[in-house]
Amino acid sequence: MKRLQILIGKIIVKMLHLMKRNAGNLPGIVLWHISRHKAVSMFKVDCPIIAVTGTNGKTSVTNCIAQLFERSGKKIITNREGNNLDTGICSLLLRHCDMKGRVKADYLILETDESHVPVVYSQLKLDTLIVLDFFRDQLDRNGEMETLIQKINGFCKTFKGNLLLNGDDPNTARLGRANPDNKNIKYFHAEPYAYATNTVFEASEGRFCPFCGETLTYDYYQYSHIGKFHCPKCRFGNYEPYITASRIDLDKPVFTADGHTYSPKLNSIYNVYNMTAVAGAAKLYNIRQDIVDSVISSYTVKNGRMESFMLGDRKTTLNLAKNPVGANMTLRVMNEMKGEKELLFVLNDNVADGLDVSWIWDINFSIFERVTRVVTSGTRAYDIAVRIKCSGYDQANIFVRPDLDKAVEELAKTPGRKFVIANYTAVQPTRAALKRYISRNGGKTE
Repeated sequence: MKRLQILIGKIIVKMLHLMKRNAGNLPGIVLWHISRHKAVSMFKVDCPIIAVTGTNGKTSVTNCIAQLFERSGKKIITNREGNNLDTGICSLLLRHCDMKGRVKADYLILETDESHVPVVYSQLKLDTLIVLDFFRDQLDRNGEMETLIQKINGFCKTFKGNLLLNGDDPNTARLGRANPDNKNIKYFHAEPYAYATNTVFEASEGRFCPFCGETLTYDYYQYSHIGKFHCPKCRFGNYEPYITASRIDLDKPVFTADGHTYSPKLNSIYNVYNMTAVAGAAKLYNIRQDIVDSVISSYTVKNGRMESFMLGDRKTTLNLAKNPVGANMTLRVMNEMKGEKELLFVLNDNVADGLDVSWIWDINFSIFERVTRVVTSGTRAYDIAVRIKCSGYDQANIFVRPDLDKAVEELAKTPGRKFVIANYTAVQPTRAALKRYISRNGGKTE
């Protein structure tokens, strides 16, 4: 029966490839139904599996870790295209297995949706789980953040593999207490950067101790609820970091970890945390230092994640933001940059985005510095314009252009530095509109 199911799946993969489709999810959906929701269990994987999860950053960290092993000469299988639900992972394994369901590789490195960690790894043996952060995200699908954390916490209660956690996120660090018998708990940490604050600056999800309910004490906040914290009552948060980012200078940008200086291409504190997680994984698996240097110093994010364009001579940075923290981080990068700049915000409310866009009220637009003009677009262009106006920004400098091509033209008609924020279903149409402008008016994709 298993061979027949795999054969059906492989036929679907082949047909989709002939149709020039990437077969990223549909084969897994079919297998999921015919196997009665146990599709992943039909694969035999003997190599170690490394999974990366969290609200923000998992695509970047997964891709970097994959590069670490590739440059070490290992055969890896990874879901670069980002199909990170159980059905997407099932489709990936279908493409790489034989007719008996055997998957041959040195390592599987899998970006995994937070809600699907217990689903997938109850069926596959996991070696290492890297958890980056937890923020409210896509409430329509995920529900409240606490529900999501409890799902992963339930998995961690019996997990005895490596658990590499963001020790500066109380919602992530709490997983380290899920299984007292697990001796493989490790935390990554970052010392304060130049723009760290003594008080919370944005919407925060980590105010109270999850174990005793006491208000958490913070030495500093990096962004949102990410920072150095501890509980004054039960001492939650007092741990020895496995790896620490220090001497962070985003102007260069550089940071130091385990006595080694890294020079990432992206200059945000958010990226420093991601790259510290990558360095932590490299340390865990004894990757050569020169390989780690090469990956961290060369990794750039494409596909709408801090992607650079030139609209004529106007440098433009596009970033995906599917929740308040993602948007706030882009605003921080924009505000920390010297000189005047302009912003285009593209907001959609399609099913994949979540029909509820109330999350935009947790974006801190009041921190605008030297932002001379704002253009809004997307299916909810007027909603985001109203939100920005209500933050106190002068409505005379807000231009609503629901049509994306017209929005890009409006953005590019004045000189200066440009930033573009687009949510989930908006980011690819926005990339396309930027490229259309370049093809008509000159410029380039960097």
